[in-house]
Amino acid sequence: MGTVGKKMKAALAKVEPRQYLLKEAVDLVKQAAHKKFDETVDLAIRLGVDPKRADQMVRGTTVLPHGTGKKVRVLVFAKGEKEQEARAAGADYVGSDDLMEKIKGGWMDFDQAVSTPDLMGSVGKLGKILGPRGLMPNPKTGTVTFEIGKAISEIRKGRVEYKVEKAGIIHVPVGKASFEAQSLYDNAFAILESVVKAKPASCKGRYLQSVTLSSTMGPGIRLDGAAIVKLVGVTTTA
Repeated sequence: MGTVGKKMKAALAKVEPRQYLLKEAVDLVKQAAHKKFDETVDLAIRLGVDPKRADQMVRGTTVLPHGTGKKVRVLVFAKGEKEQEARAAGADYVGSDDLMEKIKGGWMDFDQAVSTPDLMGSVGKLGKILGPRGLMPNPKTGTVTFEIGKAISEIRKGRVEYKVEKAGIIHVPVGKASFEAQSLYDNAFAILESVVKAKPASCKGRYLQSVTLSSTMGPGIRLDGAAIVKLVGVTTTA
């Protein structure tokens, strides 16, 4: 086990063994971020669902009011007019068969992929490559659409996707430690509200098992799940 440095010890000392309100946690995560680089702030949300059941799969998207703090490279699979629309909207890479061949060859220099519905028959063949990396276009997340300009605009504004993992956990970025506390709060609220609203009807009992806010190298800060449900104003079992 590695030695804990002085800065990390100081950061750990700031976190009490209790559950925090969202505003408290945001203030604390900024104080606890101690690296020279601008750490990413993330939410880890453990849900009381069984991801193996199709009716309990939780996934969705939300636009962060203040963005992610990261430049997102957008790739679009499109032809004809939609290809021109994608270029006009500022997509970093646009094409069809040419891009698919590059991806098959191992090229992966992009962060988000969007496709028009008519090309999904071909794009679907890249599932084994794009799927595990969370890059497969999907109509449920708005990345399979003929509204290419709108999709790119939302991604540029800070749209993030989330999907519950096999262990029942969702990991999603909230922003950067350098963000103002209110900006981190607004972004975290948007994510939590979306996840709470996405509770499957078949999920019974406690939905938010645990919620933790942390920076890349900082300690985890536990949030009060019941307070979150009350905050977002959604009727559910906390």
